[in-house]
Amino acid sequence: MIAAWIIVAAVLAQRLGELVYARANMRRLLANGGQEFGARHYPLFALLHGAWLLAQALWLIFVGIENILWPLVAVYGALQILRVWILLSLGERWTTRVIVMPDAPLVRAGPYRFIRHPNYWLVCGEIAVLPLIFGAWPLALAFSLLNGALLFHRIRVENAALEQLR
Repeated sequence: MIAAWIIVAAVLAQRLGELVYARANMRRLLANGGQEFGARHYPLFALLHGAWLLAQALWLIFVGIENILWPLVAVYGALQILRVWILLSLGERWTTRVIVMPDAPLVRAGPYRFIRHPNYWLVCGEIAVLPLIFGAWPLALAFSLLNGALLFHRIRVENAALEQLR
């Protein structure tokens, strides 16, 4: 059970670190003429991700786990390698919000050479895999559906923003 708490704590620490990095990037982008789009839906993402982590903790407390599915921990670890690749590819343009720099070219490096919105695909994987590590398939299903609905809206907002500024 200690290992499960370590996993959840590590994910929480990672998410908090990402928020600090994203906030610094957001401030820099906005100060340099970036424009934010879809700000009204952003609190829903914060709520979703916070609830997702809280649900993991509540699952551990009230349902418990029989065993950790270590192969899925490895899958989650592989997703983090993709996360680093995405962060390195976007650099100071990576944020948790939709901020577009007028006249800046689209990033075509790293995973962006192969697919559109790789960060969103990554998050879909994380949202599903973390609960499955603990056998919490109802959480994986519920949060995947909620995340999918939010991402459907966000991708439309982001694509429209990029088109508007091109």
